[in-house]
Amino acid sequence: MHISSDIKPVTYLKARAADLLNQINETHRPVIITQNGEPRAVLQDPRSYENMRNAIGILKLVSQGEADIRDGKVRIQDDVFKDIEATLKEKP
Repeated sequence: MHISSDIKPVTYLKARAADLLNQINETHRPVIITQNGEPRAVLQDPRSYENMRNAIGILKLVSQGEADIRDGKVRIQDDVFKDIEATLKEKP
């Protein structure tokens, strides 16, 4: 990662927005925008953002599943499939 080249002041964003967007979309690395030397925003290409959101969603599901296991909210896999098959057979 080239973190030093991925940090830009807000004035750079204002002056060279098109260049910055090209960089983000070519490298797929986010860029941190600073204001008065403090990080204020992160710019990211849409595909990387979507991938990140999907990964977070999967992690949330895993976390919920682990919590269900800890709480004893589990069923035998064969029973689940039998219930699904029975439900499907009931439908015309």
